[in-house]
Amino acid sequence: MTLAFAMDWLNLLFRWAHLIVGIGWIGTSFYFIALDLSLRKRESMKEGVLGTAWEVHGGGFYHVEKYMTAPKELPDDLIWYKWEAYLTWVTGFALLVVQYYFNATAYLIDPSVLKLMPSEAVLISIASLVAGWFIYDKLCKSPIGRNTPLLAVCVFVLILAAAYMFTHVFSGRGALIHIGAFIGTIMAVNVFGVIIPNQKKIAASLMAGEAPDPALGAIGKQRSVHNNYLTLPVLLMMVSNHYPMLTGHPHAWLLVALVLIIGGMVRHFFNRHDAGDEFGKFWWSLPLAAVATMAAIVMTAPRDFSGSQTVSDATVLQMARTHCAICHSANPTYEGFDEAPKEIELDTVANLHRYADLIMAQAVQSDAMPLGNETGMTAEDRATLGAWISQQK
Repeated sequence: MTLAFAMDWLNLLFRWAHLIVGIGWIGTSFYFIALDLSLRKRESMKEGVLGTAWEVHGGGFYHVEKYMTAPKELPDDLIWYKWEAYLTWVTGFALLVVQYYFNATAYLIDPSVLKLMPSEAVLISIASLVAGWFIYDKLCKSPIGRNTPLLAVCVFVLILAAAYMFTHVFSGRGALIHIGAFIGTIMAVNVFGVIIPNQKKIAASLMAGEAPDPALGAIGKQRSVHNNYLTLPVLLMMVSNHYPMLTGHPHAWLLVALVLIIGGMVRHFFNRHDAGDEFGKFWWSLPLAAVATMAAIVMTAPRDFSGSQTVSDATVLQMARTHCAICHSANPTYEGFDEAPKEIELDTVANLHRYADLIMAQAVQSDAMPLGNETGMTAEDRATLGAWISQQK
């Protein structure tokens, strides 16, 4: 069994696990925020109950009550929703290690962006994730944290600053996946370092016959709401490596700003709808998301290479053998590849015609390929390749 084969299986298993536990975490986040917003005050509620909700699902009816801190007694089988968050981060970081740390020269480093040793890239990666959490946490605990709109702007700026830094340090793929990891780390540590510890302190106070501190619940709720609003942007960041129009854009950090606006506004619309607010108070969120979406579409519009120059098949074939065939051939020479990725071989003119649209997206309209641009493909090379593909149509 080769190392490449083993790494492929680790990648697959961690990705599968990450998807499974991530669905669980996102599902509980969406559910509990929607549940919290659907609570209503009713007559004859129990002492300490903030509100109740009636729900129907799976052929049965559910009656849910929410206490401001906790009831006078807690059952032994109290359910804690925490492992979904913990395992999402653990599997995500494991996937980051397998995909990006072990293949740093291919997926994480682009010499045309910044020349780094693999160890330097990994160190920057880990340090940035840790620093991101501490800066975010300090913002929440500062006086800024008591002003929700101002805190939202500061967190937006923090993520945007991280995005700018990542896009000027890592490859396109590496940058956007790190923005996702940056946000995901904040979300996971919110659960591990704030929400669950605060809930445990509340439970401990109850067991000791003491009155729990209401501030603990309020802080946990704040972080939970933050996680809810960050969910949609982080999901897009995690799948961004499938879309070179995002990862290969020269101003990808601006696209991140638009993604934050789109995801946040869509989430806001559904949250306020679930809360039963008047439509006139939140209708603007979807049009704002639509404007941001149109701006992203305009930013990523493909360049036109038609008529720029006439390029021969021989020129393009030689270019493909120099920049593409080290991976995309029947016998790849690039370390870590036993076969052509996705079985796409680019060492004949016929195959260059066959995969022209993919080549245009990956190597012309963006610089996603070659991996890490280790072969030094220039902007002129990409323009030549784009002209050849355009003249075939």
